[in-house]
Amino acid sequence: MIMINIENIENSEPCKLFVKYYQKALKNNQANIEAAVISSFNKDANEVNSRFVNIKYIQDNIWTFFSNYKSTKASDFDNHSQISVLFFWSTINIQIRIKSNIFKSSKNFSDKHYNSRDKLKNVLAHSSMQSKPIESYEKVLEKYDSTLKKNKFSNRPDYWGGYSFTPYYFEFWGGHESRINKREVFQKIDGVWKQSILQP
Repeated sequence: MIMINIENIENSEPCKLFVKYYQKALKNNQANIEAAVISSFNKDANEVNSRFVNIKYIQDNIWTFFSNYKSTKASDFDNHSQISVLFFWSTINIQIRIKSNIFKSSKNFSDKHYNSRDKLKNVLAHSSMQSKPIESYEKVLEKYDSTLKKNKFSNRPDYWGGYSFTPYYFEFWGGHESRINKREVFQKIDGVWKQSILQP
């Protein structure tokens, strides 16, 4: 099972609650536990986009996933840095909403992760211009095979790396069979986490 690498997470109530639910979902063999929906906004197009990403690290309350810096999502992040993040762990019926601002991870951190990955994944980082149109799926495979044969993918390409964010808002939604769902909110205001309960 792929898991999130959690180290030295902030010792705040929402972060402790996140870890509590994460560990509970892990014990219940939650599939795709690292998958989160990232929603972004492009001001120029006046559109919202959402997609699943795999959260790889939570270290010192910096949450990180990896992507192509020339992709559609990258364009959105450059255009409007505020994002929303959504986890849903069906095995424990918990939904976690997060709000944050996103930024690029350091080059050293991206290099370290790239060098730890399976080389076949790194081939794709070189061969694919993520989100850009192409003639056919067969052409995708051709580009991948060609890159693999050239064996020139040992170094991380400049256009691929980490995106990081530090949450300023959490909502923990606990499902209830009678729809009396529990909604617990934590919002950081002037550096202090404020807690509240929302009606279902």
